[in-house]
Amino acid sequence: MSYFRRRDMLAAAAAIALPGTAAWAQAFPTRPVRLIAVNPPGGLTDTVSRILAPRLGALLGQAVIVDNKPGANGGVAASSLAGSAPDGYSYLVADGSMVTVNPLLSSKLAYDPVKDFVPVSLIGQAPLFLVVNPKLQVNSLDDLVKLARSKPGKLNYGSSGLGSTHHLTMEALKAAYGLFITHIPFRGSAASVPALLAGEVDMVFAAYPSIAGMVKAGQVKPIAVNSAKRWPQEPQVQAIAEKIPGFDFAPNIILMARTGTPAEAIQRISADITQVARQPDALEAARNQGVQLIGGSPAALAAALQQETKQVREVAKRANLKSD
Repeated sequence: MSYFRRRDMLAAAAAIALPGTAAWAQAFPTRPVRLIAVNPPGGLTDTVSRILAPRLGALLGQAVIVDNKPGANGGVAASSLAGSAPDGYSYLVADGSMVTVNPLLSSKLAYDPVKDFVPVSLIGQAPLFLVVNPKLQVNSLDDLVKLARSKPGKLNYGSSGLGSTHHLTMEALKAAYGLFITHIPFRGSAASVPALLAGEVDMVFAAYPSIAGMVKAGQVKPIAVNSAKRWPQEPQVQAIAEKIPGFDFAPNIILMARTGTPAEAIQRISADITQVARQPDALEAARNQGVQLIGGSPAALAAALQQETKQVREVAKRANLKSD
């Protein structure tokens, strides 16, 4: 049994044992709820939070405020949550790498993802597209594999940095096919995607909003997506899982609460996010931003993080990633 799943069960048991919990649950919430986004305005978690906020607020009957806390690779936002009262009124909106990747890369995190946080909801996923420069003259993943095998070490790819999901996805792909493609790390997609356009790198993994306009203009060519299924906005682009069964490195978008948060609050927020994820307008708004809403339970999030951790550790070992 995973740590997160065991904690869910203990929290639920504790809630049953506490007197007066029914009255507390009926009253919750009595004031605004805060979503702490790890990105600045316009970033992935900010965008998702702003899709959720008005719809979640309508269900809760209270305002839901988006509080942007960028910096320190999520550390500023995590510290903000850790410093808040565990009363059910503050939540962290992040991507799964804060829990699964960051601990592998740094021994000096400002937070402990196991001790400080508990799972609330698997909000959704934001798949990454493998896009190539048209000059590469490949039209599919099979074409790329064939070309890379014919020119070992001659092709390169840009990523959003060492240990990023973009980096780990490509390393997993390389390992599956036995490819030798040189890694060139950048500081985020804001640098790697322009490098692709300039011909400085042959390919990158990038989120849909980062490349949608360029795809329509014919400036880049998408040949695969790293989610388990094809993306509705680009249904002609093959999912890597169609070639490599089980391949799924689409970043998870997660909602976490501070340890000690009442189980009733977690259950209410999780259930309402599930409702939002079923609303057609929310689904459409999210898809336009490259996000597939899921609205998974605390247990579903725990299972997703457990699977992501396993994948990340395997790929990090192959890529020889070292903690600082």
